[in-house]
Parts: sequence; C-alpha cells; structure tokens
Amino acid sequence: MSAPQKTTRRSLLVTSAALTSFALAAAPAFAAPGPKPSASASSSASASASATPPAKMSTVGGARLGQAGTQVNLASGVPVLPKDISARSWIVADAESGEVLAAHNAHWRLAPASTLKMLFADTLLPKFPSTTEHKVVPADLAGVGAGSSMVGIKEDETYTVHDLWLGVFLRSGNDAVHVLSAMNGGVKNTVAEMNEHAEELQALDTNVVSPDGYDAPRQVSSAYDLTLFARSGLQKKDFREYSSTVTAKFPGETKKNKKGKKVRGTFEIQNTNRLLSGDSDVDVYPGIAGVKNGNTTNAGATFTGVVEQGGKVLLVTVMNPEKDEHNEVYKETAKLFDWGFKAVGKVEPVGELVPPKGAEASAQPGANDAGQAGGASASGPASGKPVAAAVEHGSGGIGIALAITGGVLVLLAAGAFLVNRRWPLPDLVRRRH
Repeated sequence: MSAPQKTTRRSLLVTSAALTSFALAAAPAFAAPGPKPSASASSSASASASATPPAKMSTVGGARLGQAGTQVNLASGVPVLPKDISARSWIVADAESGEVLAAHNAHWRLAPASTLKMLFADTLLPKFPSTTEHKVVPADLAGVGAGSSMVGIKEDETYTVHDLWLGVFLRSGNDAVHVLSAMNGGVKNTVAEMNEHAEELQALDTNVVSPDGYDAPRQVSSAYDLTLFARSGLQKKDFREYSSTVTAKFPGETKKNKKGKKVRGTFEIQNTNRLLSGDSDVDVYPGIAGVKNGNTTNAGATFTGVVEQGGKVLLVTVMNPEKDEHNEVYKETAKLFDWGFKAVGKVEPVGELVPPKGAEASAQPGANDAGQAGGASASGPASGKPVAAAVEHGSGGIGIALAITGGVLVLLAAGAFLVNRRWPLPDLVRRRH
C-alpha cells in the first residue's frame, strides 16, 4: 500500500471512529467527575473469567477493534499468532505510527487493576517538581483499600515527590498514590481529573473510581485505553525513566540509634514488572523499557509493556489471562512481543491508536522532545544518575534499567504529533540484556 493510500486509510479510520464513538458516548459512562458507566461496563467489572465480551463495543480506532474475538490480517509472509494466548483481551500496536497490528476484544471494558496507575501518572506527573517535599499526615492514607500493594509510607515522615513516584512505579504502592492524590486536592478531585484526561485521550472505555486501580464498582478500562495511557505517558521523560527503573532506594522510618540519635535509613525496592526485573520463570525481555503491571481479585493480572528492538517500538497490553500459571501475564505478553516484531512491516493493521483530542491544535514542530514533566530534575529518578546511564548492579549501588547498547541514547524521530504522523518516543533507550 502506498504512503498516500495509508494516509487516506488512517484519516478515514479516525473520522469513522470519531463518529461512532460520539454515538457510543451517549451513555453517561465517561463524563467526569464521577461518571456512571453503562450496564455492560458495570457488569464487565465484576464478571467471571468465563464471561464473553459484549456484542457491541466501541469502534474508536477502527471498526474491527469493536468486534469480538481476534482481529488480524494474516497473509503470505505474516507470522501466525501464538495459539496459547488465554487473555480475555489484548492488543499489539506500533508505538510510533499508532498502527494496531493485532487485537483481541480490544475495547472490552474490564477491571484494570494497577495498570490504571499509568493514567494516574500521566495526569499528575506535570503538577509537582520532583524535589517537592511532603510530610505525610493520617488523612493522606485514609481510604487505602485493604490488602493493597504498599511501598511502606509512614505517617509523620517527609518524602519527596521523587520518592513517591518511585513507590508508584516500582512497588505499585497505593499508599504513594493516596499521598500524591492528597497533595492534588484529594482523591475525589484526582479521580475527576483522571476521567477528564481519559476523555481528552479518547479513552472512552475508561471510568475511574479509585486513582490506584483498586477494585471498585463501575471502575473499568480496556486494553485499547490502557495502551493509549502508556503511549501518552511515554511522551514524558520522567514517566519513561520511572517506569524503566529496576531497583531504587526508598526512605525508611526515622528511628533512634543506640546513641539515642534520630536516624533515617533506606531500603531497596524492586520493580514488580517481571519483564523488566526478571523472575525464576521469566527472563528479562530484550529492549524492555516499562511500563506497568497490575493484579487484583476482580481484574486478575493485567500488564502493558513497551519494547524497542531494531528501531521499532511496540506496545503490548494483556488483560486477565485465563491460564492460572505463575507470571502468565508476562509470558503471554512476551509471546505477543515476539510475534509483533516479526510481523511489523509485514502485516496490514486492523486499526490505530487515535491521538488526543487537542493534539492537532496544540502540536508544534519539535514539541515534547524532552518530555520532562513536573519540573523533574536532570538527574534520573532513582539515584542521582539518569536511568539511561550504564549502571551495574552492585552491593553498594542501585540497579537502574541496565546498560544501553553502545552506551548512547536512541533519539527517535522528532516532530509534532498530528493525525497521520508519527508520535515519537524521544530518548527511549535500547538495552542489552
């Protein structure tokens, strides 16, 4: 297909999606603050693993993405999809062009778990410089759900915003989310802003009730929307750096030492993204650079990852594998990445990731090259050194990401993000694992 034909096709996809989504948006599911989704969205949030996707789903990004089942254009030279993918919903997309290479129930509204923290971070990261300090009071931690994942924040201790974001990205700390929400005017205000931002991103399957992704009635998202959140967040330098950090030091509790002097130590935290940090049955995926995982009773396991290989950057989102095996969500994600890198450039896309509503109006040449948000310092988020630095895991050091191939940053093509144009991921790094 020629470049003009591709441009025309993508324009038609976006136009069609916009018209269809306008009709679908008639239900009050997506308005902020405190929207109430349709009955199908509500039931999706609490449906059993054997539930089937609704007959009608959103067609944002293309008509085929609203169809149930697997959507892929197999042809001569296109590799066959892995047969053992059990996830209820998944998507494989080119992060730069926005082309959706393949998908399965892409717009099925499901409980998102902590992958919703990508939207939380994309919404709040620009608001606070990383050096801002905050002393935690009991009210900041009110409403943290029972059994939540925690980073270990203590009342009456002071933390920097940098510390809190490490807690969000590495340990998926709901306590850190609630402290940042308190700094942002409270949970209710933060939820309203997240819903507004989701609407701006055209993530119309999403309804936020709790900013941390903890199970809540009517809280839903989709593989398509989670991929939009990742793609948007990855435009921000600090988002990329936090999500690609493997280990970091986190402030502990102030205590008196043997001499009666108050001291405050640190403890190590590790990223729970197993494609980034590895595990006994999961290898670190070559080129992995983030982004976020989640797991709750209602949602099952969810994950969105971004990988750069051979000059291509792919996003994969997997929601709730039915196979009850250890680290299954990462295993299925890895298989989809394997397929995606073999298929990219060969497979005809089945849809695309739409741009934010205001992208065309606000984009300027070279815009967002740095992608810095929230006044983050020039140093990386974990130890005073950029994440991209070649830092070794050592007894006295902090493991950050891992070395870059050739020790240099990859500067992907710069330029404005407009409909039918590339959306670059500036300085996303190649990694050698």
